[in-house]
Amino acid sequence: MDEAHSAPSILTLADGATIAYHRTPGKAPGVVFLHGFRSDMTGDKALTVENWCKTKGHACVRFDQRGHGRSSGRFEEGTIGQWAADTVAVLAALTEGPQILVGSSMGGWLMLLAALAGPARIAGLLGIAAAPDFTEDLIAAQLGETERARLEAEGVLPMPGPVGEPPIPLTRALIADGRRHLLLRGPIALSCPVRLLHGREDDSVPWETALRLQERLSGPDVRVTLIKDGGHRLSRPEDLALIARELEALAQDQTTP
Repeated sequence: MDEAHSAPSILTLADGATIAYHRTPGKAPGVVFLHGFRSDMTGDKALTVENWCKTKGHACVRFDQRGHGRSSGRFEEGTIGQWAADTVAVLAALTEGPQILVGSSMGGWLMLLAALAGPARIAGLLGIAAAPDFTEDLIAAQLGETERARLEAEGVLPMPGPVGEPPIPLTRALIADGRRHLLLRGPIALSCPVRLLHGREDDSVPWETALRLQERLSGPDVRVTLIKDGGHRLSRPEDLALIARELEALAQDQTTP
């Protein structure tokens, strides 16, 4: 069995939910990878981050959000607030000292919420096609009146998934809870270094989101890198190499006297 799909360790949360994870011991700052919506911890970006940590000797945690991958729960019962709370619980239980959070797509929103919940331990943030506020700006905003009425009445609305895959259940709870965690409507009080990578050809999350996020973050050290021919996944070899370089620079900033 390859390492990406080897048996994970299990963290049991206070409410009985179980979170599947892989943890690599190492030096500070540690690195925690947060995957995207309907994704998991076995993707190329997660493994690139873990492999970089192993090569450089840094601690690393990658895990499946509740309702994703090998963690417990049903996807359609998940909300942004619950996933963010679980992320904070993972940080508390599985990491020590300063951490760099790496968030892909939805994981970029969760990394910001987790950093706001405990900024003292955050050494840096690396967003990859980060998608804060996507439930409102990219889903709810696109619904027609008929779809909104059905979602409100039935509580769930099947949305088209990727070609060849079943519909994605969009829930009223996901949209309502997302509204309680919107970040791009005002200042984001984080002062740690932030790096944002975004493809100009991203057809899921507009690249302008990275610029909006840069403007909202209060810290002075926020840099955006736009990849002219990059899509949403940013999983090509050259994209993965860029992720590793940005992670290296963030970690170096923390270890250089």
